[in-house]
Amino acid sequence: MSESSTTTVVERVDADRRYEILVDGQRAGLTAYRDLGVQRVFFHTEIDEAFAGQGLAPQLVQQALVDVRASGMRIVPVCPYVAKFLKRHDEFADIADPVTRDVLRWLKAQLG
Repeated sequence: MSESSTTTVVERVDADRRYEILVDGQRAGLTAYRDLGVQRVFFHTEIDEAFAGQGLAPQLVQQALVDVRASGMRIVPVCPYVAKFLKRHDEFADIADPVTRDVLRWLKAQLG
């Protein structure tokens, strides 16, 4: 057996409005969102220190965006990491919307 036989899974956790990446069943990180109509507004992505440097953030965001597309929704990248990811992955450009002042105002109210 190779020592790199870890299982990595990305799950949408609707109750917490986030996608989580699990490594061998342990939560290693998350990307959080709020939904505004058909727009899924991503505002925060983090990977736990213990899992840093394993390339989990791009896996997490990629799977989250694939899920957004499958759900027929659009992406608003308030989170700087998601915005950077979208710049490098133009296959999601067709479902990405710009971050506007209205969206930011709405998000601030959502997050209290």
